[in-house]
Amino acid sequence: MALPQYFKFYHSVLSVIQDGRVYTNKEIREAVKMQSNFSEDDLKQLLGSGRKTVFEDRIGWAITYLKKAGLIEAQSRGHLNITKKGSDILSSGVEITNSLLADISEDFRQFVKVSPDKDEASAVESKDGQDGQVDLEETPEATLEQAYKLINAKLADELLETILAQSPSFFEQLVVDLMKAMDYGDGFVTKYSGDDGIDGIVHEDKLGFNLIYIQAKRWKPDVTIGKPELQKFAGAMMGPPRVEKGLFITTAKFSPKARDFANAQHIILVDGKRLTELMIEYGVGVSTQKAYLIKRVDSDYFSDN
Repeated sequence: MALPQYFKFYHSVLSVIQDGRVYTNKEIREAVKMQSNFSEDDLKQLLGSGRKTVFEDRIGWAITYLKKAGLIEAQSRGHLNITKKGSDILSSGVEITNSLLADISEDFRQFVKVSPDKDEASAVESKDGQDGQVDLEETPEATLEQAYKLINAKLADELLETILAQSPSFFEQLVVDLMKAMDYGDGFVTKYSGDDGIDGIVHEDKLGFNLIYIQAKRWKPDVTIGKPELQKFAGAMMGPPRVEKGLFITTAKFSPKARDFANAQHIILVDGKRLTELMIEYGVGVSTQKAYLIKRVDSDYFSDN
């Protein structure tokens, strides 16, 4: 039998982990495989990149979407368990579709970028066509762009999980490495204890003009950093030496009052979402798996001389 699309694995994934234990991605894949009647040829089928099987890819996307909908959660990178919401949905016997996930989860709707002008079911399910089918409501370029955004959104989630599994000192060095990749000057992680919030220092340019103080907080994504933390950092920026610019970067998020205070103090705030976007954009902690080049007719080549 042919492999079903990823959304057809939602029920199987939840069934495997319904006992409440923590499972790895590999354990989930193996359990789903044992429950299925797929042939060896089906299971060995590779994606176009040749780096991953279609089965592994579809289970991976099923897990990603179930996480976004809050039906499963990650205890750490690659270690998953079912949530109460997931248990309730599974026990209800309802068919688990993308439309259902969109109905019950704002995070899921944001992740797949469901347009409010479209019917949610058609907007989400249009991406779920059978092999060889495309969404005729979109141009191939638009479809490719949407797929690119989804892949990067999944990558961003994986990056955040991976960062949270590292030590605070690793995160501080990561921030300095990111600043260097963004073409700032030399930087280093501070070695001070009780430095009141100065975790790193970078030069604003490669000639060494002006210093930027960095505060790096590797906190859980659901934590909200308030104005008091920013006030401490602003105090630390007074020196010595005193600096005029600061960067507060975190895997968590900031309150509106914290953002208002930062704007008035020349402090740039980077939350977890923006952090992973920058890491992907500047190639920090990621590698290129495959690149697609879209070409067009070169009119200059065919023009009259």
